[in-house]
Amino acid sequence: MSLKEYTPGSAFPGTIGRTWEQSSPAWPRPLRAKDGAPNVLFIVLDDTGFGHLGCYGSPIHTPNLDRLAKGGLLYNSMHTTALCSPTRSCILTGRNHHSNGMATITEVSLGYPGYNGTIPFENGFLSEMLQEQGYNTYALGKWHLTPAEQTSAAGPYNRWPLGRGFERFYGFLGGDTHQYFPDLVHDNHPVLPPKTPEEGYHLTEDLVDRAVDFIADSKQVAPDKPFFMYFCTGAMHAPHHVPREWADKYKGQFDDGWDAYRKKVYQRQLKLGVIPPGTKLSRHDPDVAEWETLSADERRLYARMMEVFAGFLEHTDHHIGRLLKFLEETGELDNTLIMVISDNGASAEGGPHGSVNELKFFNNTPESLEQNLEAIDELGGPKYFNHYSWGWAWAGDTPFRRWKREVYRGGTTDPFLVHWPKGIRARGEIRSQYCHAIDMVPTVLDCLGLTPPAALRGVTQSPIEGVSFRHTFDDARAESRHRTQYFEMFSNRAIYHDGWRAVCPFPGPSFTEAGEGFGESKLTEERLRQLDAEGWELYHVAEDCSETKNLASEERGKLIEMIALWYVEAGRYQVMPLASPDRAVFSEERPQITRDRKRYVYRPHTSPAPENVAVHVLNRPHSITARVDVEGDAEGVLLSHGGLTGGYTFFIQDRRLHYVYNFVGEREFHIESGVEIPEGPSELRFEFEPTGAPDLAEGKGAPGRGRLFIDGELVAQSDIAATMPLVISLGEGLTCGRDDNSAVSSMYRAPYAFRGGTLREVVVDVSGEHLRDEQAERKAAMARQ
Repeated sequence: MSLKEYTPGSAFPGTIGRTWEQSSPAWPRPLRAKDGAPNVLFIVLDDTGFGHLGCYGSPIHTPNLDRLAKGGLLYNSMHTTALCSPTRSCILTGRNHHSNGMATITEVSLGYPGYNGTIPFENGFLSEMLQEQGYNTYALGKWHLTPAEQTSAAGPYNRWPLGRGFERFYGFLGGDTHQYFPDLVHDNHPVLPPKTPEEGYHLTEDLVDRAVDFIADSKQVAPDKPFFMYFCTGAMHAPHHVPREWADKYKGQFDDGWDAYRKKVYQRQLKLGVIPPGTKLSRHDPDVAEWETLSADERRLYARMMEVFAGFLEHTDHHIGRLLKFLEETGELDNTLIMVISDNGASAEGGPHGSVNELKFFNNTPESLEQNLEAIDELGGPKYFNHYSWGWAWAGDTPFRRWKREVYRGGTTDPFLVHWPKGIRARGEIRSQYCHAIDMVPTVLDCLGLTPPAALRGVTQSPIEGVSFRHTFDDARAESRHRTQYFEMFSNRAIYHDGWRAVCPFPGPSFTEAGEGFGESKLTEERLRQLDAEGWELYHVAEDCSETKNLASEERGKLIEMIALWYVEAGRYQVMPLASPDRAVFSEERPQITRDRKRYVYRPHTSPAPENVAVHVLNRPHSITARVDVEGDAEGVLLSHGGLTGGYTFFIQDRRLHYVYNFVGEREFHIESGVEIPEGPSELRFEFEPTGAPDLAEGKGAPGRGRLFIDGELVAQSDIAATMPLVISLGEGLTCGRDDNSAVSSMYRAPYAFRGGTLREVVVDVSGEHLRDEQAERKAAMARQ
């Protein structure tokens, strides 16, 4: 007798009598994928340029990714948005970044439809689509798609990975994280890394371990059930963290500099056929120094920064290889549709001199060559949050112009590999059809024989905006179906149509030529009119893929046509209004899930409060008050925010009260009480009163006077000469009763959890009223004396 199954909602095919003996059963049909349905694996690299992978002509060893290219297809005209969150939203939804409300990263969202950082549920994720088709769905690594103010334990969780169709998640919710002390989330709750750096921990290895576990957990129970895995390394984004032996493999290999790197990679690209014959190498970028003009110290530092980056990339490739080996050993590799992409071009966020602390970039704090040189022997290790100089970003995008955040092809044309032995006959071939990240979802659906759903979870779906490129898999001469694509990032604009590309850089083709740096320009209506009249460039990329010959003067009619087309597309995909790339938006407060308040109460044993929802103390008077019962040798952190890159911490050590302000990892301002804390109940308070104004141009927040109080008595005070103006931390949130991950202060070892008594609560007041009341009382007391 065969087992009867039926679809819930349809007629019951069995019979129901008064008793079990009189009845015949039937069971609701389990949700199963089609027989032989392939697994789908997206591998998303971060900040990896067109000239970084070995199969794209780089001298960096990437044998496992090269293997995918040899066994599959290498695309040389895949495009992204030029920035991480926007591209990732395209990869998962098949819609353009402004359609997703993701014009930029979530931390700098603005209150306009294309810029609010909130992907609408009408734009379904591939994970949601495939979950309804009987797939297991896993996300690992970088997420960066949840509104920043919704990433705390208060949620809401409906835009976390598990709220957007992923059944399992292990990674970090923000844009980057320390590779040795990552801000990890497992499913819907924060967790600490399973090992310490001293025990050999590194995030990439951990992510692969979890990826293997997720797949193995399911396959041992349901071996025929396919999976969709969205695997996103923290690499190659800063910090460039890798064990020293990997970086040392490249000692001396970049001593001849970025100009030489570009020439060698360009020649390899021509030889490999990665770029068309006759392609010219784009010009020397005006913002990048000629290598020969640098001092010996500069060349030594910058070469080491690239050695570390190269080691980091090879290390990443090695661990991706472990994932591929597992798929091969389990018989899954041949029927796994793998797509490898970078979310944008190489990153210039290290500035002209490179950086040992990327927090300086986000605070506009100048880099010091002398300080960076002091760190040279420890680059890649846990002490620094390092990033190479922008000459290497320019080189990493060979043969194109510019880099991440800008819409020349250096920012938008990125590595892309497809590997699916069971579904693709071609091996080791190059494809030159025009593609965009929005095309990945419709291509996967096409490969699986699925149509975009009309509704997901009861929500009517918007049209998919990308097109499938499956027809190119076995036909190198197939025409591209993606004929038009707009670009916009921080008011940099471009439009592609049928082999032509118009570009309008902002503030100019380079900072040097514009006379303005990133974040220094305001896009007024007058400036926009000027740019539309004079700032557009035109390239026939079908014949000049590296954008070396500007035809704007010769082909004026074509240029006007392209500008008009950009505005048509901008209207279609809610691109307006254009916004200036102003660092100050990092400090703007956005709507929170609770009403505005001036008093924040924190308690021990709670989850970290991320940067965007933690109390905002920068540049304003505030007090931190801890209510504790002290017993014996009580010690430990009362409240901390940040880590070794910068932050503040309020703690007890040797029975004395301490406050440390870590200014971008450069200097610790320390205040210590002159008396011991008595046993029993105590009120311990820190107060900060600004004594000057912030200076964003110099990357400094408001200086001020810090004071410590024990039960209302002033016990210490000192000036804090430098504070961060815009951002406190890079991922490491505010914690009560401990300091998770890396320590804010060198005076203790994390987590330095409070012990020896009871920490009841810590209250942070940013109204300024409490401080003014205290000052008035002190002045009145002095007058009476």
